[in-house]
Amino acid sequence: MSITLHMVASLDGFIAKKDDDYSWMDVSWSAYDKGMEMTADILETIDCYIIGSRTYELALKLGWPYAEKRTIVATKRKLTAAGPNVEFYSGDLVDLAKSLAQKNVWLVGGPTLYREFFPLNLVDKICLTVVPILLGSGVALFDGKEQKLRLTDMSAFKNGMIDLWYEVVRNP
Repeated sequence: MSITLHMVASLDGFIAKKDDDYSWMDVSWSAYDKGMEMTADILETIDCYIIGSRTYELALKLGWPYAEKRTIVATKRKLTAAGPNVEFYSGDLVDLAKSLAQKNVWLVGGPTLYREFFPLNLVDKICLTVVPILLGSGVALFDGKEQKLRLTDMSAFKNGMIDLWYEVVRNP
């Protein structure tokens, strides 16, 4: 089993503006000639998504990006499923992770979800997509707790975004 935390953040580490305006993720004004084209190839390797309830609601609003993949929404709230591949989970996160053994799972959501999974040592990798913008303030991705990471890969794209791939270092 492998759980990858995937987040999109500004260069200064914010994943959202305080007013929930996500227009800053539009990088149509940006260009990096040496970059490569973004492709959806990596998405084919994902078996399942775990997302938070606010990310779920945002995805419904912006257009469901998870296609036909199994999507588990971690929430204690009563929500309506967007389709047959959406399920809701409010139990023990360690049990959830164990039930997904041998799967390539992507954890997608805000800092609440990250802060619940990380202390339980359930995150194996991080893929951080950096948007070429400084927001100055907003919702911070990380909570200030120290965690060692090992860079395993990186990609620069024609639109100016960068993917940084890290492995979580446990007991260095």
